[in-house]
Amino acid sequence: MTTIDHLGLILERKRRENVRRRGHARLWSVTASAHSDTPSDRGALALQRLRRPAGGPVRVIAEVKFRSPSAGTIRTREPGVATNIAIQYEAAGASAVSVLCDGPGFGGGVLDLRRAARATAVPILFKEFVLDPLQVELARAAGAHMVLLLVRALDPVGLRELVAFVLKQGMAPVVEAADDDELEIALATRATIVGVNARDLRTFQVNPQQAQRALVRIPADKIAVHMSGIKSGHDLARLSETSRADAVLIGEALMRAESPGALLSEWMTAGRVPP
Repeated sequence: MTTIDHLGLILERKRRENVRRRGHARLWSVTASAHSDTPSDRGALALQRLRRPAGGPVRVIAEVKFRSPSAGTIRTREPGVATNIAIQYEAAGASAVSVLCDGPGFGGGVLDLRRAARATAVPILFKEFVLDPLQVELARAAGAHMVLLLVRALDPVGLRELVAFVLKQGMAPVVEAADDDELEIALATRATIVGVNARDLRTFQVNPQQAQRALVRIPADKIAVHMSGIKSGHDLARLSETSRADAVLIGEALMRAESPGALLSEWMTAGRVPP
């Protein structure tokens, strides 16, 4: 049986999208200049909200995601629902909100992030498959505080350059690794926020135990984020009690609930996670 390389297919599509974006250079130059006079302190806010105090419970990054290549449709997309869910997450006590901005694969868009950033006061993560500084400029113009960068999607030099560019734009890079080798590369960058994804983006298989082992290797001066694999309040409580993680990213399980915010509030109570 042939295993589908989901990430490889997404990156091929993303490169084509970036070529089309480059075709609108005039629009991009106007947009970028309107937002590049002075670097913002958005990244500092993200670091403040996501760093876990000594002895304190894990922070939560709640995600807006409508579908995925492996799970298919997670939640029906309706007008205004992405913004409404971001507001719910903030009210429930999420420390940050992640917005999937890839359309074909995940049912999201940059406008979702822009509206969420305007409607809430929490830091917003631009969760995309970033290959080009152009996407970083887009994230900043839309109001993002953080930009996700995948070790698996970039060569080490390109990763370091994008980390530096995100920092220059006043945002916080979130560098995501999926195994020990990728973690070494992530830790060699200037990024303060380092995530370990329990889901292999090539196969979309989940291995929380591997993620837990990798998280222990992240130094105390970094903010460690556990990504994927949380399916209940019990999972969140256990992570809060036993893990090195400063923060955890939760998406699919919340998005399947009738009221994502109510479920998050319930889980955070179970996990003893403060706002």
